[in-house]
Amino acid sequence: MQLSTVHHDERLTAPRSWWGIAVLIGLACALMLLPLGTMPLLAGLVGGTALAGLLVSSYGSARVRVVNGALAAGDARIPVTALGEPEILDAEQARAWRSYKADTRAFMLMRSYVPTAVRIEVTDPTDPTPYVYVSTREPQALVAALLAARTQAA
Repeated sequence: MQLSTVHHDERLTAPRSWWGIAVLIGLACALMLLPLGTMPLLAGLVGGTALAGLLVSSYGSARVRVVNGALAAGDARIPVTALGEPEILDAEQARAWRSYKADTRAFMLMRSYVPTAVRIEVTDPTDPTPYVYVSTREPQALVAALLAARTQAA
């Protein structure tokens, strides 16, 4: 029985301001139902806030992990042996790779509220994906984990 080896684990949570916006959406729903009475007002407040909070939570639930010799970014699971050298992207470089430098064939786990990212070439000749773009708040830690996992896999 092999124990799972986690080298890196990060959750790309939504910023706090988005939660405030979710509350404001709930208030807007309540105000729309104000002419109908107190109970519809409360239902709009609770329902609107809950629905907006659910949307913020689901968008902010993306995880970036390096575990058991694979990069797990969102729904993708890529063995580190199929990846090339990782490149740390600062805010300006990350913006460029999200926009005019982007390749439509690339796998991109991007969150606009995370300014930094890591770009990793895909070296598997059978995979048409040219690279993986992953937003991360800890690019140095992610690169170190990828290199450690590759060393361990070799």
